[in-house]
Amino acid sequence: MLKTASLTPLQYEILVKKATEYPFTGIFTDNESLGSYLCRQCGTVLFRSIHKFHSGCGWASFDDAISGKVRNVPDADGRRTEIICNNCEGHLGHVFQGEELTDKNTRHCVNSASLDFVNSIYIEDSEEVILAAGCFWGVEYYLKKIPGVVLTEVGYCGGHVDNPIYDDVKKESTGHLEVVRVIWDKNKQSLEQILKVFFETHDPEQIDGQGPDIGNQYLSAIFYYDAMQKATAEKVMQLLIDKGYKLATELRKMEKFWIGELYHQDYYNRKGTLPYCHGYQERF
Repeated sequence: MLKTASLTPLQYEILVKKATEYPFTGIFTDNESLGSYLCRQCGTVLFRSIHKFHSGCGWASFDDAISGKVRNVPDADGRRTEIICNNCEGHLGHVFQGEELTDKNTRHCVNSASLDFVNSIYIEDSEEVILAAGCFWGVEYYLKKIPGVVLTEVGYCGGHVDNPIYDDVKKESTGHLEVVRVIWDKNKQSLEQILKVFFETHDPEQIDGQGPDIGNQYLSAIFYYDAMQKATAEKVMQLLIDKGYKLATELRKMEKFWIGELYHQDYYNRKGTLPYCHGYQERF
């Protein structure tokens, strides 16, 4: 599944146009958590945390990649060796040999913007969707609990302004919805079940927001990547329509995803409190 539609301009410049991050600016350069690194453009699992080491070069460094997932190609500069995702050909960075930094004597020098990091060391295949259902704090709280989910990020999608900030989004001046980006292990979970939890943890019939949160930024929506995701969403929605629900949920093609401010991420788990405008109601 290609996720190019949700890339920010920086991610697009690097993955598609083969640009390079400034050194020491990547979010994964110093990441030491256990898990796996995925291609941001297609979700292919590329590296494990056991491959990662501190090289001091200013970019995330790995002395190995998962077999068959990363391809070496001659760089356009005629001197270096570029590394790309073997599935989508997204640009990752470059590989260097003979530096004697690790026993494997190899350094995959990777742009953080080319990657996602997930908290699973065993994941083999992933899928992603972006969902809107009111205040993203509560939406993330419930989606994060689904078995097989390996990453959630709150942010903004569907607007007309680059790099939106929360204060502008809540004024409804950017056109964005508050959303949650969800990635799951395809061997452990399905989009259909993700969407069923989505519909059971908010009111999909409310047309002006969610609970006491009123405004266009709080509307219910599913942002789909491809025809298969759209068909799955339509199937789940039809199940509810057949039960008599008058759905206000919009089905929308994917747009750029802008990650929200750090203080919004995993909000309720960090605070140790419960959502005030989301709860569980069986619908299926």
